[in-house]
Amino acid sequence: MSASNTTTNHDEIRKWVEARKGHPARVKDKKPGGILRIDFGEPEEALEEISWDEFFRIFDQNKLAFLYQEKTESGQTSRFSKFVARH
Repeated sequence: MSASNTTTNHDEIRKWVEARKGHPARVKDKKPGGILRIDFGEPEEALEEISWDEFFRIFDQNKLAFLYQEKTESGQTSRFSKFVARH
């Protein structure tokens, strides 16, 4: 099983996402602020791209942490991530 990491560090999150050619996004037409997602460029009509400033404003306001994986079990670069509540 591959190890995962959890962080609230904005620079660490941004570097991980950008290294995988992703960008910050949110689900369209949801609650104020929106539900955060990372968009890796696959067509996804339900998402809208947002700025990193907006992304981290929502991230901090909702007291989220970023759980992510660096490598898959086979050693490939992983794009697995999710948002979890801070402890």
